[in-house]
Amino acid sequence: MIDIPAELAEAQVKFNKEAGRAFIAALPDLAARFLDRWELRLAGTPMHGVSALVLPVDRADGTPAVLKLQIRDHESEGEPVALRLWAGDGAVRLLDHDEPTGTMLLERLDSSRMLAHQPDVHEGVLVIARLLAHLHATTAPPGMRRLGDIAASMLERTPAVLDRIPDPEARGLVADCAAAVREVADEPGDRLLHWDLHDENVLAADRAPWLAIDPKPLAGDPGFDLWPALANNFDPGDVLWRFDAMTEVLGLDRARARAWTYGRVLQNCLWETEEGRPLDQADLEIARCLRGRTA
Repeated sequence: MIDIPAELAEAQVKFNKEAGRAFIAALPDLAARFLDRWELRLAGTPMHGVSALVLPVDRADGTPAVLKLQIRDHESEGEPVALRLWAGDGAVRLLDHDEPTGTMLLERLDSSRMLAHQPDVHEGVLVIARLLAHLHATTAPPGMRRLGDIAASMLERTPAVLDRIPDPEARGLVADCAAAVREVADEPGDRLLHWDLHDENVLAADRAPWLAIDPKPLAGDPGFDLWPALANNFDPGDVLWRFDAMTEVLGLDRARARAWTYGRVLQNCLWETEEGRPLDQADLEIARCLRGRTA
């Protein structure tokens, strides 16, 4: 019997409502089914994030791995596709996958050595940029969710959201973000993006110093992938250093990268407002820091 962490259950109900409840209720049987199907033996304490249960396991031949159980949705369904294409270059390796349920068997990395534990924040940002350089070398395949569609949806939803933001300065920042996205929306890019590469989604391994995990992939412009490293361990005085360092490592046009970073801020502001939550002050500060930067 698998014990389901209470935090995972709470997060599933919060974000996925009835589908989350159903997923949590089915998890013990789902885990048992894939432990048997893939001839796996439990080999450690279960781990979890907001959306997935991760079980350390050993394969029949003794190879260490992890069994990842999650809801198959528009974000997670592209994960195995991306991991196959990356083939371990900068990211965790996919060992097996069940498409109907989204269940994955992945190589086991060292969860005790997370990039978030490193004291040098600047080095952490550079590690993320170098990993993104590997990941962005891949062209996104047909069928992957696309930044162009996301941008069009954001711009369509923006007017109604602006009407719900009471603070004029914040409303102006969000409007500026939308205007910047509108300028680049007709060239959304075709790179295979991670979307969520922050320092808790980077683990050490024996075969590489650092590897990315838990992508929510889409096809788009690399500038849309910068925001997590700007927002995590947030320091308003460090935003421009991080932005400049990452765009330099990745060889990005800074004006385009800035516009797509505004796009991530816009995405977050739309979500928060539509869910009735206040805007995140870190997001607004990132927009302020980047506003007016011309080089």
